[in-house]
Amino acid sequence: MDAVVLAGGYATRLWPITKHRPKMFLPVGESTVIDRIFTELEADARIDTVYVSTNERFAPDFRAFLADAPYEKPQLSVEETVAESEKFGVVGALAQLVDREGIVDDLLVVAGDNLLGFDIGDFIDFFEAKDEPTIAAYDVGSLERAKSYGLVQLAGAEVVDFQEKPDDPESTLVSIATYGFPAETLPLLETYLDEDQNPDEPGWFIEWLQSRESVYAYTFDEAWFDIGTPESYLDAVRWALDGENVIAESATLENVTLGENVHVMADAEIVDSNLDSTVVFEGAELHDCSVRDSIIDEQTYLEGIDFSGALIGAHTTISNGD
Repeated sequence: MDAVVLAGGYATRLWPITKHRPKMFLPVGESTVIDRIFTELEADARIDTVYVSTNERFAPDFRAFLADAPYEKPQLSVEETVAESEKFGVVGALAQLVDREGIVDDLLVVAGDNLLGFDIGDFIDFFEAKDEPTIAAYDVGSLERAKSYGLVQLAGAEVVDFQEKPDDPESTLVSIATYGFPAETLPLLETYLDEDQNPDEPGWFIEWLQSRESVYAYTFDEAWFDIGTPESYLDAVRWALDGENVIAESATLENVTLGENVHVMADAEIVDSNLDSTVVFEGAELHDCSVRDSIIDEQTYLEGIDFSGALIGAHTTISNGD
């Protein structure tokens, strides 16, 4: 079995934090989003090769990352795009990757920007037992939120109806970006695209596939975060830190009051300030600030600021000091 980690998005909703870095590299506790996925795939003997599907713009970042990482299975597979407007869509990019890499085995597909609370190995167990196309499904608990995902209706574990991004969802059980495709299903990606179907979201392919053959759902109750917005990223950080704080050894904190779920990275300097539920990247400086529910990018200088829910880009200077 092979695996694909989808890492080709440009994360525009997280700009400026992700304008010059893949969102998969964002720290979540002591690790990163994609490290959590790679660690599980590396440890599972059933996975032979992990194809990291990314774009030309971020390919150098991934090459550098993998060169220094302890993983042996991941290898880059680069789509020829450098901007959001040039994307093939997830289904289109996946079909191209399968063709480009000559994949003929069963395939696990995982979104590199999803923090999964369940064990990927448990999903693979379920997929192998069913030996049919398999999705992961989660109850988001909100009809409004369900509108943004693929709605799943089940009879036992079998998917009996699937609606991508319904306007009027009847339940809150949705598909998340984890899929298992048997080898014989892979050619259907091209069939789907040849019919001029929507190439963007995998859910459209699942809806099309479910109308033609059996699809099963692995349901789970553990945590799940789709890290696409500042709010969802900070929610993931809160879950990972669970009330604790992570402070890099090289960070300087003087007369600082810390609340919960604060992550301060290397060489940051924070003086006479209060922080709560905030991520401060490398080399940032905060003096006389009160910051809540915010993300402060690297090499930023803030002085005399009191704010909440902020997203401050790298190399920014904001000062209300005398």
